[in-house]
Formats: sequence, structure tokens, C-alpha cells
Amino acid sequence: MNQYSLIYPMFAMVILTFTILGIMFRSRVRALEKGEIGASFYKTYRGDTEPDSIAQLSRQFTNIFETPVLFYVACLTAMITSQSGITLQLLAWVYVMARVAHFFIHTGENKLRPRVAAFFVSCVAIAAMWVTLTVNVTMAS
Repeated sequence: MNQYSLIYPMFAMVILTFTILGIMFRSRVRALEKGEIGASFYKTYRGDTEPDSIAQLSRQFTNIFETPVLFYVACLTAMITSQSGITLQLLAWVYVMARVAHFFIHTGENKLRPRVAAFFVSCVAIAAMWVTLTVNVTMAS
């Protein structure tokens, strides 16, 4: 098993992040062009209200910088400590898939129950990554 194999799920998260950014940017530009929101809103984020679809993308973009920080740090720590075993790799991919599902649910039909389920799975995966990583590092010491 390659010590650096966690780079692939990390790269998948980076792709997801830039995908959300691109979609959000394109949606904001379209809303400005259609007059759905004034440009002054984006100077201070006050005054107008973003259309719901853009607000969902904005929230999703903010969200992608919250718990994923724990994911990136866990992956980097695993690689640095040579603890990138199959369990961590599987958990990392579960985390990524749950985040992708969360994105599609949140920016699609936005049904709360499946969205919460996807978020919960991602939280369980990241918690399990940290427990696994801590146990592995402790056992290796």
C-alpha cells in the first residue's frame, strides 16, 4: 500500500470544492445579468437577498470548508506518519462520497432527511478516520 494513496480522495475533495465554486460563480453572474440581484449585494452581503438556489450554493461552498478541514488534516497526518492503511483509505472514500451526495442533495431537491443522512455519514466517516489514525499511531509508537 502506497503511503501517499490518500492523496486521491483528497484530490477528489479539491475537485468537488472547485466544482462548487465554479457553479456558484456562474450562478451569481447569471443572477446579476438577469437583474435577480444587485451587484451592491456582493460588496457587503447586505441589502438584497440572494435567490434560494444561489444561497444554497453559497452555503454549500461555506460548508465545504468546515468539517473537510478535519478530513484533510487526517489524511496528511496519516501520510506523514505512514499510517495510510486500507481502513483509512476506505473511510476517506466514504467521506468523499458522502460529501458528494450531500452536495447533490443540497443543491438539488434539498430534501432535509437525505441531506442530514449524507452529512451524518460524512461525520461518522471522519470520526472513524480519526479514531483509526489515533489507534494506528499509538500502536506504532
